[in-house]
Amino acid sequence: MNKNITIYRSHTTPIEKQKVEIVERKGLGHPDFMADSISETFSRNLSRYYLSNFNRILHHNVDKLEVIGGETSPKFGGGKVIKPISILFSGRATSAFEGKTIPVEDIAIDSSKMWLKDNMRFLDPEGVRYIFETKSGSANLSSAFDRKGKIGSNDTSFGVGYAPLSDAEKTVLEIEKFTNSKSFKDKFPFSGEDVKVMCVRRGNKIEITMAMAFVDRYINSVSDYFDKKSAVLVELNKKFEFTELNRKIKISLNGMDSKKLGLSGCYLTVTGSSAEHGDDGAVGRGNRANGLITPNRPMSLEATAGKNPVNHIGKIYNLFSIELSKRLYELYNVAVNVRTVGRIGRPLEEPLVLSIETTNKIDYDIKKRMLSTIGEELSNIKDITDKLLNNKLSVC
Repeated sequence: MNKNITIYRSHTTPIEKQKVEIVERKGLGHPDFMADSISETFSRNLSRYYLSNFNRILHHNVDKLEVIGGETSPKFGGGKVIKPISILFSGRATSAFEGKTIPVEDIAIDSSKMWLKDNMRFLDPEGVRYIFETKSGSANLSSAFDRKGKIGSNDTSFGVGYAPLSDAEKTVLEIEKFTNSKSFKDKFPFSGEDVKVMCVRRGNKIEITMAMAFVDRYINSVSDYFDKKSAVLVELNKKFEFTELNRKIKISLNGMDSKKLGLSGCYLTVTGSSAEHGDDGAVGRGNRANGLITPNRPMSLEATAGKNPVNHIGKIYNLFSIELSKRLYELYNVAVNVRTVGRIGRPLEEPLVLSIETTNKIDYDIKKRMLSTIGEELSNIKDITDKLLNNKLSVC
């Protein structure tokens, strides 16, 4: 048995039996989700360029990206953008190799425009201000890509994962993905992409607080806004009356709304995102790599989006821990928390510590089989790079 792998039973209260559980998800058009997604798209496209031109992924970490809020004037029937949002690219990326210049800035801006075009119906990518400050990487970290043999970790960090998702966690994911689905937007075109879902479970009571930006061009008046809001709530309450474990769901939407305040009492936007009017976003401030923010669970504060997909363990070990936890649960029906710690320079497949915590009682045979599965997953850890570049893994 690898001495760095520990499987142990914990006597902490299982998630479904905890009295209070809190789960949050920042949806597609939230400024933090936008920052994570654009940063990750930039990294993946940059990696593909490196592979296509040099047959290898060169050093980069473009996880220092900000979405800087602009200024708009929403009004019934359609307002206007006064000052556009800005996207600030920083971080590090190899910009020249083997005597060839690499168009890092073009890849960054094109990646941003591509993501915005594919995901934000009312935000014109050509109207966004792009600020490019990405510089070349450090020679020491870059060399980790060039050393012969096993790829060395380029940081000392850790990643976490757990499985299965709780009843509340599944519900939060389902609600946000439903409200940002094509079918929902076709039925409620005034619903913007900026959707945030907060869940509080107290015992068996599920309370969902949602924020959903409405697009002003589809709203004619205060009464029209509240009629459309009521229609959305009817749809949500019909779709999400009970959770998978038959817990009753109560949903509230846009809690600051007030008919008495007129236009200012309605959550109206021009573009469908709060980023348009001063709500900034930054990589790492939003969802963890499994798409959720879960204070009842082990979490890493490491930003996953935008880091290089080859040897940055802040990215690799978070995704590895999530994938490993899923596999262990699927194979052995054991609920687990996985924590994977790496040391800079150490091979990816040889973590400093790999901890498997479970509240289940497991016998020797199951433990032995789990260790074998963990060994298989570690030996294939480089597959995570391919999965990322083939869009088979999400980071937010």
